[in-house]
Amino acid sequence: MKIKVLSFSGENFAHDSVISVTVMTKSWEVTILDSHAPMIASIEPCVLYIRYNDENNVPQREDFAIGSGVIEVNNSCVKVMADMLIDVEEVDLDQARQAKERALALMDQYKHAKDRVDMEKFIEAEDMLLKSIAQLKLYDLRK
Repeated sequence: MKIKVLSFSGENFAHDSVISVTVMTKSWEVTILDSHAPMIASIEPCVLYIRYNDENNVPQREDFAIGSGVIEVNNSCVKVMADMLIDVEEVDLDQARQAKERALALMDQYKHAKDRVDMEKFIEAEDMLLKSIAQLKLYDLRK
């Protein structure tokens, strides 16, 4: 199975000997294996787990924090397009923690606003929260 992961920022990952791909869709977590039925789904910010065989046919795993996007599975090929793709070495722990706290504060502020809640801003804060949680989870995996 092949995979190609792209982000809007230009970061990418590709491999031709993929064993499995696990990602969180809007509905549930899905693990894609070779010969998976065709599908297109929206993905949530999460940790993307990719298991593959390296050039020596030794199983490896690559993990990424990804943002919102889409996944397409067709003909033993997986394509992922997300608005964020961060490798474990790129995680800035302090920045991720600050983003999480900022998102929680914004969501609380919007939730307790006496006026109408601006749902667009609330959803943006929620997306920021989910992305920061994905980065923190990815960071914890490398321990």
